[in-house]
This record gives sequence, structure tokens and C-alpha cells, in this order.
Amino acid sequence: MLTRIAVFVSGGGTNLQALLDAERAGKISSGKISLVISSNPDAYALKRAEASRVPGITVSKKEYGTQQAVEEKIIKLLEEYKIDLIVLAGFMTILSESFTKRYPERIINVHPALIPSFCGKGYYGLRVHEEALARGVKVTGATVHFVNEIPDGGRIIAQKAVKVLDSDTPETLQKRVMRLAEWKILPEAVERVSAEIKKEKEGL
Repeated sequence: MLTRIAVFVSGGGTNLQALLDAERAGKISSGKISLVISSNPDAYALKRAEASRVPGITVSKKEYGTQQAVEEKIIKLLEEYKIDLIVLAGFMTILSESFTKRYPERIINVHPALIPSFCGKGYYGLRVHEEALARGVKVTGATVHFVNEIPDGGRIIAQKAVKVLDSDTPETLQKRVMRLAEWKILPEAVERVSAEIKKEKEGL
């Protein structure tokens, strides 16, 4: 009885690809990626989902009008696909408190810094790396954590450090953090949490 996983995306889907590759390689064996939800109809992540024969569905504010309507549609999809675990992989929408409370320790997110550094509201994408370089940190990295009502405030599942080079730009640092940290710890964390949920489902 595998843990059924939904991955929420907004852009290129490199973290989604890391998860799909990990599942194909048997590194994610306790869960199955069963649904991809995008906030952006043009997200390349949807093409990645299609290539792996995973249903990809867009639920955008533009289409549904309000955050509440978006979340109601997402909840219906999660129920329809019998989803056990939500993975936020570059999802550019802050989920409401009522949504996150509905799924306690069933939503995980990857953040491109070592929480509690460079995190919270407004810290996403390149801004995280720009701030890290501006502060002159010598080590950064990525964090996978559970999601609660506080942006980047949930319990930490995994972290991995990455050295900052003197020659780094925000773009080179972003790419290295993805390659050396995000793409490694996200699949590992998904497998760990999926295994726990699978045990619960099987009543062990």
C-alpha cells in the first residue's frame, strides 16, 4: 500500500524531476508520485509530469479568482486521487492556515537555505541566494521541512550544507545548491516520510 504523493509546482520542475528520477531508480520505494498540481498553466514541470505519465493539473488564481477557491479545488483533487503526502517543489503560492492545518505533517517543502537563515515570507527563488551572498556567509545549503501556518516554520526533516565560493553569483549558487543539496535531500526526505505514512496505512 504505497503512499500516494502529490507534487505542487509553479515553474521549471527541476525538483519534481529529481523526485521522478529517484522513484524510477528505486530510491523512493515507499511512495508513488500520483499527481502534479501547478499554479501556472505554462510551467515546464507539467511537461515533465506528462513525460512520466503522471496526471498534471493546473489550478491557478487567475482561473479560480480567490485563494479560497483555489484551495477548495486542490482539496477536491487530493481527495479524488487519494493523496497521502503533499510535496511543495518550487510552489510559489503561500497556502492558508486552514489548508495547512488540514494536513498536519503531511506537507513538506524544500527551501534553498539552511533554516533558520534566509527564510520566511518573501524568501524564495534567487532572493535567498542574493541575501546569502550579501551577508557574506561561507556556507549555505538546503532544508526540507514540514509545512505549517508559518512560512518555513515547520519541523525540519533534513538539511545539507553547501560551500559558498568567492566567485559565486546568485545564479551559480542557486544551481550548486540545487545540484548538491536540494536534489539529494528532497528525495531522501520524501522516502522517509512516505515510509512512515505507509506503515500507518498498513496499521503497523
